[in-house]
Amino acid sequence: MKQMYLTIKETAEFLEVSEEYIETLIHQRKIRAVHNGEQFLINKEQFNTHVDQMEKYRELVQEILNEPIPEDPDVKDED
Repeated sequence: MKQMYLTIKETAEFLEVSEEYIETLIHQRKIRAVHNGEQFLINKEQFNTHVDQMEKYRELVQEILNEPIPEDPDVKDED
C-alpha cells in the first residue's frame, strides 16, 4: 500500500527542498498538514500536480539539452 502521509523530513526529500521551507509553507497554510500530537503529517496527494509539472519540465529541459547545436551560417572558415 502506498504511503499517503509524509513527515516534514520525507516531504522535504520528496519535493527536493529544505525541511525549514516545508515548515514555513505549513505555517503559511500553503501546504495542508495535520498534527498528530507529535509531528505534522502531510498528505502526499496534494503534490501530484506539482510533481507532474516538475517531470514535464525535466523532460523539456532534457529535450533542449539533447538538441544538436545548429551551425551558425555567419561563421566563416578562415585559415
